Amino acid sequence: MMKITAAAIAVLSVAFAVSPALTAPFSGFTPDQLPIPQVDPPIQPEGYAFAIWGVIYLWLIISALFGLWKRADDANWHEARKPLFVSLLIGVPWIAIANASAIWATVTIILMAICAILALIRAPKTDRWLFQAPVGIYAGWLTAASWVSIGTTSAGYGIVIGSFGWAFAGILGALIAALFVFRIRPAPEYLLTVVWALVGIIVANNTSIMSISAFAALGIAILVQAILRRQRA
Repeated sequence: MMKITAAAIAVLSVAFAVSPALTAPFSGFTPDQLPIPQVDPPIQPEGYAFAIWGVIYLWLIISALFGLWKRADDANWHEARKPLFVSLLIGVPWIAIANASAIWATVTIILMAICAILALIRAPKTDRWLFQAPVGIYAGWLTAASWVSIGTTSAGYGIVIGSFGWAFAGILGALIAALFVFRIRPAPEYLLTVVWALVGIIVANNTSIMSISAFAALGIAILVQAILRRQRA
């Protein structure tokens, strides 16, 4: 069973990486997907930040192939592979889902994030750069992306506080979630990826929405401080 799971992770990692080429590109929800169109929502990072997917795809493939080759029968890897399998399984069709429905995109990316976080928490203590690091980056980006999706979709349906309020709520939610995960599994790669997303939000908003940029900057300071404090412990 361990070898089958290891092989499945390898296949899914490759499928996940090639899936964007097999469907229409996704660069955010289109105006017709939400009752209140969200054009450049303030919670969304600048476009360049999404280039991190290239790192995620490649590193997950390297991790999966190494795991299949050298750690196929490793019980510690196997336990972490189980939730990662579910996350990748959802991730393969995710872009197609996102192009079809904002609500289902939000639900599924939250599930992807939860499973990726579970995989990170279960990551073996050894082989840090071949499991914890790639999965940590993957989980960190999904944590941020989940809150971007929650904020954008909620604003698009006019839930209570609008896009401006949801930008603050999304940043706060991402910070709380990230710090909670880091407390359980102190993987700096995970928090640094959330920092990357927050930098993208600052670049996107620049000085046009200074309060959101300042709040994101405060979040960065908190996360970096958490990493430094852990390193000194």
